[in-house]
Amino acid sequence: MDNAWTHTTVLLGEAVDALLGTPDASAAPHAAPVYVDATFGRGGHSRLILSRLAADSRLIAFDKDPDALAEAARITDERFSIRHQGFKHLGELPPASVAGVLLDLGISSPQVDNPARGFSFRFEGPLDMRMDTTRGTSVAQWLAQAEVDQITEVIRDYGEERFAGAIAKAIVARRQARGPLDTTTELAQLVADTVKTREPGQNPATRTFQAFRIFINAELEELQQALAGALKVLQPGGRLVVISFHSLEDRIVKQFITQHAKEVYDRRAPFAAPKVMQLKALGRVRPGAAEVAANPRARSAIMRVAERTASTGEPSP
Repeated sequence: MDNAWTHTTVLLGEAVDALLGTPDASAAPHAAPVYVDATFGRGGHSRLILSRLAADSRLIAFDKDPDALAEAARITDERFSIRHQGFKHLGELPPASVAGVLLDLGISSPQVDNPARGFSFRFEGPLDMRMDTTRGTSVAQWLAQAEVDQITEVIRDYGEERFAGAIAKAIVARRQARGPLDTTTELAQLVADTVKTREPGQNPATRTFQAFRIFINAELEELQQALAGALKVLQPGGRLVVISFHSLEDRIVKQFITQHAKEVYDRRAPFAAPKVMQLKALGRVRPGAAEVAANPRARSAIMRVAERTASTGEPSP
């Protein structure tokens, strides 16, 4: 594994403080608590969690990235284990078995900065963008056969790009004239040639690259599955901590917490007891000025924290 690409964990102390928290005094104590770092990345959060766990506690991590697994192999702590899975598999853990779940969304700096991964328009590299390079379809493979309407929908919905249609048409026209796009710089140049106006300080390809990365990795769908899984596996008093880096992710997290932080009445049975709330929202945290100055990639981060209530039963639909 190449150590040239480093990663600075965002909201490190704040996230671990929120995850471990102060247990709910009304909840029954749990022996040997289990915590989950559902996005191991380069292990910043996991290492700090392990440094603060009791000897009988355990930490289970998830990650799809083979480079992340290689980094995790360097941790020799017997309390730690990692699964080569995306966090959509979180719900496969036993119900009410976990004292805290941490989700640090988005991509890590080593993924962005390694040209071979194809995540960045700043470097020449293969147009890949898969989180798990051992399986699935790359962006280049998808663009080689996708129709204009499909490409437009992805760029519009996942990149919130107002020139989505023009970019999609340019991609297909290029494919028909000279063959499919193969590299990051080819895509970035095509977008720059197509998009004539852009927000100050932002590369014209920013939204398109974001859209393709989210789509090819099914990131938003996996987030929804992970949140539902967290609700299932958290014990009463257990913490859910989610760090997001763009509005699409944060909207899903905010809506999920809001939905499960209120009592639900069945209008068809007005005298029946309501379904009790399953989460209690504990707040939202943004990086401080010092952290953003030291790590500009932290500027868009939002951390939301919720706690599992003492209610039981399956999440409401």
